[in-house]
Amino acid sequence: MNTNLQHGGRDREFVFTGKDFERVRQLIYEHAGISLNPSKQDMVYSRLARRLRATGINNFKDYLALLESNDEVEWQAFVNALTTNLTSFFREPHHFPLLAEHALKQKGKHPVLLWCSASSTGEEPYSMAMTVVDAFGSFTPPVTIVATDLDTNVLAKAEAGVYPIERVEKLPDDLVKRFFLRGAGAQAGFVRVRPELRAMITFRQVNLLSDEWHIRGPLDAIFCRNVMIYFDKATQLKILERFAPLLQPDGLLFAGHSESFHNAGHVFSLRGKTVYELAKPKLHVPHRAPI
Repeated sequence: MNTNLQHGGRDREFVFTGKDFERVRQLIYEHAGISLNPSKQDMVYSRLARRLRATGINNFKDYLALLESNDEVEWQAFVNALTTNLTSFFREPHHFPLLAEHALKQKGKHPVLLWCSASSTGEEPYSMAMTVVDAFGSFTPPVTIVATDLDTNVLAKAEAGVYPIERVEKLPDDLVKRFFLRGAGAQAGFVRVRPELRAMITFRQVNLLSDEWHIRGPLDAIFCRNVMIYFDKATQLKILERFAPLLQPDGLLFAGHSESFHNAGHVFSLRGKTVYELAKPKLHVPHRAPI
Protein backbone atom coordinates (compact mmCIF):
# COMPACT_ATOMS: atom_id res chain seq x y z
CA MET A 1 0.00 0.00 0.00
CA ASN A 2 1.34 3.45 -0.96
CA THR A 3 1.37 5.56 2.21
CA ASN A 4 1.83 8.70 0.10
CA LEU A 5 -1.66 8.38 -1.33
CA GLN A 6 -3.24 11.41 0.28
CA HIS A 7 -5.97 14.01 0.00
CA GLY A 8 -8.18 13.62 -3.05
CA GLY A 9 -6.67 10.26 -4.02
CA ARG A 10 -3.53 11.69 -5.59
CA ASP A 11 -0.01 10.35 -5.21
CA ARG A 12 2.27 12.68 -3.38
CA GLU A 13 5.99 12.69 -2.91
CA PHE A 14 5.61 13.41 0.82
CA VAL A 15 2.99 12.38 3.35
CA PHE A 16 0.97 15.46 4.31
CA THR A 17 -1.71 14.75 6.89
CA GLY A 18 -4.53 16.89 8.14
CA LYS A 19 -2.59 17.28 11.39
CA ASP A 20 0.41 18.60 9.44
CA PHE A 21 -1.81 21.11 7.66
CA GLU A 22 -3.35 22.33 10.89
CA ARG A 23 0.13 22.83 12.36
CA VAL A 24 1.13 24.88 9.29
CA ARG A 25 -2.01 26.98 9.69
CA GLN A 26 -1.17 27.64 13.33
CA LEU A 27 2.46 28.54 12.63
CA ILE A 28 1.73 31.00 9.81
CA TYR A 29 -1.03 32.60 11.89
CA GLU A 30 1.21 33.01 14.93
CA HIS A 31 4.12 34.36 12.89
CA ALA A 32 2.42 36.45 10.21
CA GLY A 33 -1.24 36.74 11.21
CA ILE A 34 -2.33 34.97 8.03
CA SER A 35 -5.50 32.91 8.39
CA LEU A 36 -5.25 30.07 5.90
CA ASN A 37 -8.59 28.82 4.64
CA PRO A 38 -9.10 25.06 5.21
CA SER A 39 -9.54 24.73 1.44
CA LYS A 40 -5.88 25.71 0.89
CA GLN A 41 -4.41 22.32 1.83
CA ASP A 42 -3.35 21.44 -1.72
CA MET A 43 -1.77 24.88 -2.24
CA VAL A 44 0.14 24.60 1.05
CA TYR A 45 1.42 21.15 0.17
CA SER A 46 2.59 22.25 -3.27
CA ARG A 47 4.50 25.26 -1.96
CA LEU A 48 6.05 23.63 1.08
CA ALA A 49 7.04 20.47 -0.79
CA ARG A 50 9.58 22.67 -2.57
CA ARG A 51 11.02 23.62 0.81
CA LEU A 52 11.36 19.98 1.81
CA ARG A 53 13.29 19.29 -1.38
CA ALA A 54 15.46 22.40 -0.88
CA THR A 55 16.33 21.43 2.70
CA GLY A 56 16.74 17.72 1.97
CA ILE A 57 14.10 16.85 4.57
CA ASN A 58 11.92 13.93 3.55
CA ASN A 59 8.85 14.42 5.77
CA PHE A 60 6.70 17.24 7.08
CA LYS A 61 7.10 16.24 10.70
CA ASP A 62 10.83 16.94 10.59
CA TYR A 63 10.33 20.08 8.51
CA LEU A 64 7.90 21.55 11.03
CA ALA A 65 10.29 20.60 13.82
CA LEU A 66 12.97 22.62 12.01
CA LEU A 67 10.68 25.66 12.04
CA GLU A 68 9.88 25.16 15.70
CA SER A 69 13.59 25.17 16.47
CA ASN A 70 13.47 28.85 15.37
CA ASP A 71 15.67 28.45 12.30
CA GLU A 72 15.53 32.07 11.07
CA VAL A 73 16.53 31.31 7.50
CA GLU A 74 13.87 28.65 7.09
CA TRP A 75 11.23 30.78 8.81
CA GLN A 76 11.73 33.43 6.15
CA ALA A 77 11.59 30.82 3.37
CA PHE A 78 8.42 29.38 4.94
CA VAL A 79 6.70 32.76 5.04
CA ASN A 80 7.85 33.61 1.51
CA ALA A 81 6.42 30.31 0.26
CA LEU A 82 2.98 30.90 1.75
CA THR A 83 2.42 34.57 0.96
CA THR A 84 0.54 35.56 -2.19
CA ASN A 85 1.87 38.44 -4.30
CA LEU A 86 -0.73 39.33 -6.91
CA THR A 87 -0.21 42.89 -8.10
CA SER A 88 -0.02 45.14 -11.15
CA PHE A 89 0.73 48.74 -12.07
CA PHE A 90 -2.14 51.09 -11.20
CA ARG A 91 -4.27 48.29 -9.81
CA GLU A 92 -7.60 49.68 -8.57
CA PRO A 93 -7.00 52.88 -10.55
CA HIS A 94 -9.65 55.00 -8.82
CA HIS A 95 -7.25 55.47 -5.88
CA PHE A 96 -4.50 57.30 -7.74
CA PRO A 97 -6.29 60.55 -8.70
CA LEU A 98 -7.31 60.89 -5.05
CA LEU A 99 -3.70 60.30 -3.98
CA ALA A 100 -2.54 63.03 -6.39
CA GLU A 101 -5.15 65.47 -5.08
CA HIS A 102 -4.29 64.70 -1.47
CA ALA A 103 -0.54 65.04 -2.03
CA LEU A 104 -0.96 68.43 -3.71
CA LYS A 105 -2.98 69.70 -0.73
CA GLN A 106 0.15 69.27 1.38
CA LYS A 107 2.24 71.46 -0.95
CA GLY A 108 3.98 74.16 1.02
CA LYS A 109 3.03 72.64 4.37
CA HIS A 110 5.48 69.77 4.71
CA PRO A 111 7.20 67.06 2.64
CA VAL A 112 4.72 64.33 1.76
CA LEU A 113 5.33 60.95 3.40
CA LEU A 114 3.57 57.84 2.09
CA TRP A 115 3.68 54.22 3.24
CA CYS A 116 2.97 51.29 0.94
CA SER A 117 2.63 48.52 3.53
CA ALA A 118 2.43 45.55 1.14
CA SER A 119 4.61 46.46 -1.80
CA SER A 120 4.96 42.96 -3.24
CA THR A 121 7.16 43.15 -6.36
CA GLY A 122 6.97 46.95 -6.46
CA GLU A 123 4.24 47.80 -8.93
CA GLU A 124 2.17 49.58 -6.29
CA PRO A 125 4.83 51.91 -4.83
CA TYR A 126 6.11 52.73 -8.31
CA SER A 127 2.54 53.57 -9.35
CA MET A 128 2.37 55.89 -6.33
CA ALA A 129 5.65 57.48 -7.39
CA MET A 130 4.48 58.03 -10.97
CA THR A 131 1.27 59.57 -9.65
CA VAL A 132 3.01 62.18 -7.51
CA VAL A 133 5.57 62.96 -10.23
CA ASP A 134 2.70 63.85 -12.55
CA ALA A 135 0.84 65.71 -9.78
CA PHE A 136 3.82 67.95 -8.95
CA GLY A 137 5.10 68.14 -12.54
CA SER A 138 8.57 67.15 -11.40
CA PHE A 139 10.73 64.04 -11.18
CA THR A 140 11.90 65.32 -7.80
CA PRO A 141 8.66 66.07 -5.95
CA PRO A 142 8.74 66.69 -2.19
CA VAL A 143 7.56 63.13 -1.58
CA THR A 144 9.09 60.13 0.15
CA ILE A 145 7.60 56.64 -0.12
CA VAL A 146 8.38 53.84 2.30
CA ALA A 147 7.55 50.47 0.73
CA THR A 148 7.47 47.38 2.91
CA ASP A 149 6.56 43.73 2.67
CA LEU A 150 6.87 40.55 4.69
CA ASP A 151 8.36 38.59 1.78
CA THR A 152 12.07 39.28 1.22
CA ASN A 153 12.05 37.69 -2.25
CA VAL A 154 9.50 40.12 -3.67
CA LEU A 155 11.20 43.04 -1.94
CA ALA A 156 14.42 42.24 -3.80
CA LYS A 157 12.51 42.28 -7.10
CA ALA A 158 10.82 45.53 -6.17
CA GLU A 159 14.10 47.18 -5.28
CA ALA A 160 15.61 46.11 -8.62
CA GLY A 161 12.68 47.70 -10.49
CA VAL A 162 13.06 45.41 -13.53
CA TYR A 163 9.97 43.84 -15.11
CA PRO A 164 9.08 41.72 -18.13
CA ILE A 165 7.76 44.03 -20.81
CA GLU A 166 4.39 42.26 -20.61
CA ARG A 167 3.86 43.89 -17.21
CA VAL A 168 3.55 47.34 -18.83
CA GLU A 169 1.76 46.43 -22.05
CA LYS A 170 -1.63 47.61 -20.77
CA LEU A 171 -0.28 50.98 -19.67
CA PRO A 172 -0.59 54.04 -21.96
CA ASP A 173 2.37 54.32 -24.34
CA ASP A 174 3.27 57.84 -23.21
CA LEU A 175 3.43 56.71 -19.58
CA VAL A 176 5.74 53.82 -20.45
CA LYS A 177 8.02 56.16 -22.42
CA ARG A 178 8.24 58.65 -19.56
CA PHE A 179 8.73 56.28 -16.67
CA PHE A 180 10.47 53.15 -17.99
CA LEU A 181 13.72 52.35 -19.77
CA ARG A 182 13.60 49.52 -22.30
CA GLY A 183 16.25 46.86 -22.08
CA ALA A 184 18.55 45.94 -24.96
CA GLY A 185 20.76 42.97 -25.68
CA ALA A 186 20.59 40.51 -22.81
CA GLN A 187 17.90 42.71 -21.22
CA ALA A 188 15.66 42.76 -24.30
CA GLY A 189 12.09 42.02 -23.32
CA PHE A 190 12.45 43.82 -19.98
CA VAL A 191 11.90 47.35 -18.72
CA ARG A 192 13.42 49.17 -15.75
CA VAL A 193 11.77 52.00 -13.84
CA ARG A 194 13.54 55.32 -14.18
CA PRO A 195 16.12 55.96 -11.46
CA GLU A 196 14.25 59.07 -10.32
CA LEU A 197 11.32 56.87 -9.27
CA ARG A 198 13.60 54.43 -7.54
CA ALA A 199 15.24 57.30 -5.62
CA MET A 200 11.89 58.28 -4.12
CA ILE A 201 11.30 54.90 -2.48
CA THR A 202 12.88 53.20 0.51
CA PHE A 203 12.29 49.45 0.61
CA ARG A 204 12.43 47.46 3.83
CA GLN A 205 10.96 44.34 5.39
CA VAL A 206 8.12 44.80 7.85
CA ASN A 207 5.92 42.16 9.44
CA LEU A 208 2.63 43.86 10.31
CA LEU A 209 2.32 41.52 13.28
CA SER A 210 5.66 42.43 14.80
CA ASP A 211 5.91 44.72 17.81
CA GLU A 212 8.21 47.13 15.98
CA TRP A 213 7.50 48.48 12.49
CA HIS A 214 10.22 51.16 12.46
CA ILE A 215 7.89 53.42 10.47
CA ARG A 216 8.03 57.07 11.41
CA GLY A 217 5.03 59.34 11.07
CA PRO A 218 3.19 61.46 10.64
CA LEU A 219 2.20 59.90 7.32
CA ASP A 220 -0.01 61.55 4.73
CA ALA A 221 -1.34 58.25 3.42
CA ILE A 222 -1.06 54.51 3.99
CA PHE A 223 -1.72 52.03 1.21
CA CYS A 224 -2.74 48.71 2.74
CA ARG A 225 -4.62 47.10 -0.12
CA ASN A 226 -5.66 43.46 -0.40
CA VAL A 227 -3.71 42.56 2.72
CA MET A 228 -6.35 42.55 5.43
CA ILE A 229 -8.27 39.78 3.68
CA TYR A 230 -5.61 37.37 4.95
CA PHE A 231 -6.17 38.39 8.59
CA ASP A 232 -9.05 37.63 10.93
CA LYS A 233 -11.11 40.53 12.32
CA ALA A 234 -9.21 40.71 15.60
CA THR A 235 -5.88 40.99 13.78
CA GLN A 236 -7.29 43.57 11.36
CA LEU A 237 -8.46 45.72 14.24
CA LYS A 238 -5.11 45.51 16.00
CA ILE A 239 -3.31 46.69 12.85
CA LEU A 240 -5.80 49.48 12.13
CA GLU A 241 -5.44 50.78 15.68
CA ARG A 242 -1.68 50.95 15.14
CA PHE A 243 -2.07 52.71 11.77
CA ALA A 244 -4.13 55.57 13.20
CA PRO A 245 -1.46 57.28 15.36
CA LEU A 246 0.96 57.21 12.42
CA LEU A 247 -1.29 59.35 10.20
CA GLN A 248 -1.57 63.10 9.87
CA PRO A 249 -4.95 64.38 11.13
CA ASP A 250 -6.14 64.52 7.51
CA GLY A 251 -4.28 61.36 6.46
CA LEU A 252 -5.86 58.71 4.27
CA LEU A 253 -5.92 54.92 4.38
CA PHE A 254 -6.36 53.13 1.05
CA ALA A 255 -7.84 49.62 1.25
CA GLY A 256 -8.47 46.84 -1.25
CA HIS A 257 -11.65 46.42 -3.27
CA SER A 258 -12.94 43.53 -1.16
CA GLU A 259 -12.00 44.97 2.23
CA SER A 260 -14.20 46.92 4.64
CA PHE A 261 -13.43 48.07 8.15
CA HIS A 262 -16.89 48.45 9.68
CA ASN A 263 -15.57 46.77 12.81
CA ALA A 264 -13.15 49.67 13.31
CA GLY A 265 -15.59 52.58 13.13
CA HIS A 266 -14.03 54.15 16.21
CA VAL A 267 -10.70 54.33 14.35
CA PHE A 268 -11.51 54.97 10.69
CA SER A 269 -14.53 56.21 8.79
CA LEU A 270 -15.25 55.65 5.12
CA ARG A 271 -14.47 58.67 2.96
CA GLY A 272 -14.93 57.22 -0.52
CA LYS A 273 -14.69 53.98 -2.41
CA THR A 274 -12.33 51.86 -0.22
CA VAL A 275 -10.68 55.03 1.11
CA TYR A 276 -10.77 55.82 4.82
CA GLU A 277 -9.97 58.79 7.04
CA LEU A 278 -9.47 59.01 10.77
CA ALA A 279 -12.73 58.82 12.67
CA LYS A 280 -13.80 62.08 14.24
CA PRO A 281 -14.12 61.94 18.02
CA LYS A 282 -17.74 61.94 19.12
CA LEU A 283 -18.75 65.00 21.11
CA HIS A 284 -20.25 64.25 24.48
CA VAL A 285 -23.59 65.97 24.85
CA PRO A 286 -24.61 66.10 28.50
CA HIS A 287 -28.07 64.84 29.30
CA ARG A 288 -30.44 67.62 30.27
CA ALA A 289 -33.46 66.89 32.35
CA PRO A 290 -36.75 68.13 30.90
CA ILE A 291 -37.93 71.45 32.23
